[in-house]
Amino acid sequence: MLSKNQLGFLYMFLSVCAFSIMDIIVKWSENYPLGEVLFFRGFFGLIFYFLIMPKGRIKNFYYTKRAGLHFLRCFFGLIALLAIFTALRNLPLATVVSISFAAPIFTTIFSIFFLGEKVGFFRWLAVFVGFIGIIIITEPGFSSLNIFYIYPIIFCLGLSYVAIAIRQLSTTEPVWLISLNFSAAITLAGLFTIPFGWIMPGIKDLFLLSLIGIFGGVANLWLSQSYKFSEVSLVTPLKYLGLVFAIFFGFIIWNEIPTFKTVFGALLVIASSIIIFRREIILKKQLSIPRND
Repeated sequence: MLSKNQLGFLYMFLSVCAFSIMDIIVKWSENYPLGEVLFFRGFFGLIFYFLIMPKGRIKNFYYTKRAGLHFLRCFFGLIALLAIFTALRNLPLATVVSISFAAPIFTTIFSIFFLGEKVGFFRWLAVFVGFIGIIIITEPGFSSLNIFYIYPIIFCLGLSYVAIAIRQLSTTEPVWLISLNFSAAITLAGLFTIPFGWIMPGIKDLFLLSLIGIFGGVANLWLSQSYKFSEVSLVTPLKYLGLVFAIFFGFIIWNEIPTFKTVFGALLVIASSIIIFRREIILKKQLSIPRND
């Protein structure tokens, strides 16, 4: 049997995989209006959550006593989503993913103040090692900075608060409701952009655009499950693996050849995740000894 933290680790890994696929399709969809892509992200994710909703909640699925916190989660989540979609369309995939990994720094700090979590040495070490790897990979330089580099930072701030809000909501709310409300908010926001112009997609593009919602919906559900089972500061550094996926797909699809520094930085990113998982296994063994005695 896996511990709760290990289950959270597994769900986060699945979430990272799904989000990576979604990012690739979003980058591909640059010829379509951002609001239209946003609609597909929300609508097809919305359908998914209705399918997994418990039958007993079909008539009152919207019921909640924490509407205010749901609103904040959706608001900051929408800001984060708009920011990352904009960045993906205007910056290289690996660059966007690299900068977005500043989020664990903010999340770790937020989790201490909002959740009262205790962050140990090894978790701080994992965050530090991963962040050093990101610095080595990006190395943008002041001369190459442009306005679009701000968007991944906005994404980091929004996502950090979302992580805290999900953790708080999951103590009383089912994960499907947390994710369903977010997908509904995205869908409505996308619909409001119709007057600004949409492009009718063909069958193939329609299928790919729908995958944005499907993968985004599944990834969001797994993300919520991860934060429910584990401390935010424990599982968040695993998102660094998304950088490895970005480098791989950037090379395969867009012929982006990583430099030696990029490869070395990616190895540090992987090392940070291994530190976290190995530490959790050791802690589990240590905790099991007194029980056996």
